[in-house]
Amino acid sequence: MAGLPNQKAERIQRALAAIREETGGAYSLAFLDALPAADAKDWLTDIKGIGPKTASVVLNFHFGKPTMAVDTHVERVSKRFGIVPESASNQRAHDALGEVVPDELTYPLHVLLIRHGRTHCTARSPDCDNPVCDAYCDCKGC
Repeated sequence: MAGLPNQKAERIQRALAAIREETGGAYSLAFLDALPAADAKDWLTDIKGIGPKTASVVLNFHFGKPTMAVDTHVERVSKRFGIVPESASNQRAHDALGEVVPDELTYPLHVLLIRHGRTHCTARSPDCDNPVCDAYCDCKGC
């Protein structure tokens, strides 16, 4: 949920109203735990202002569901490693990673991609002199 403070406030209120309606008045997302990951993600992203990244973060980090949150680091590194096509949109990157990453690797891979993206595979000046890039990266810097 991004944007100006008024937009954020509206989106938060919209999300809270949807949660209360679903739960009969409670402010709890516990009902999502009983849903399959795809259904839970669909329910969250049906709320205007909640995109696939936010939904995936909630589902993966809070409920342990196998959803890959694709931020700028994850998207950049997965494209440079050839896991996701370079031309893929952010939504397509979510879909592609969801298709190829085994459920049990979703969380650890997410963390590793972010760490690698922050440490070595930066947007402007990638440091490709590391064993991970030697083995997996095909970017122009490598």
